[in-house]
Amino acid sequence: MKKRLALMTVLIFGLSVAMMSCVTTQVKPTEKNFVAPKIELEAFEVPFYDGYWYFAAATKPTKGEAGDRGAFLPMTFTFKITNPNEYPINLKEIKYSVAFDKEFVMITSADALSNWIPPGLCDQVKVTTMITARSALVGLLLANAVTLKAKGWEAWATLEKWWKGVPDGTTPVTLTECTFMFAADGVSKVYPFTVQAQ
Repeated sequence: MKKRLALMTVLIFGLSVAMMSCVTTQVKPTEKNFVAPKIELEAFEVPFYDGYWYFAAATKPTKGEAGDRGAFLPMTFTFKITNPNEYPINLKEIKYSVAFDKEFVMITSADALSNWIPPGLCDQVKVTTMITARSALVGLLLANAVTLKAKGWEAWATLEKWWKGVPDGTTPVTLTECTFMFAADGVSKVYPFTVQAQ
């Protein structure tokens, strides 16, 4: 009985030592040791396309109320984010603007998130934004009027060309004014990101 007790004591002690050696001291995030995550645009897609159309307020609808309305154009961006740090980081927010033909900003958006990425690993993050033919037209006629005029382009023709060109890949789409905000245990960092989506 004494031999068994002694053997059990030795085994428990040995197991405790082995388990303690497996436990690693976790690195605490600081301003100095926070390494910028690697951000890549993996995919750009139009998840739903209902064609190009626009109805003026004077047009009587079959059902519902009249108004200046146009087709919807959703756009989804898939990012691959790699965490090179020795601790988990949390993607808190993505801010971005979507521009057509490199110069014409169509929408600016901000997506609040809470997406933890483990140390040394990567994760996929998707954000979807949407414009309408009406909002794009207003943007062309107001915010982008000077650039449009300088190029000698007509608003309606440009809008139609873009609307049909985004889904089939012929309209250049760029993410500009883009920032990613990460946090880890009280440390926050914001990183800029610009990429040609198509």
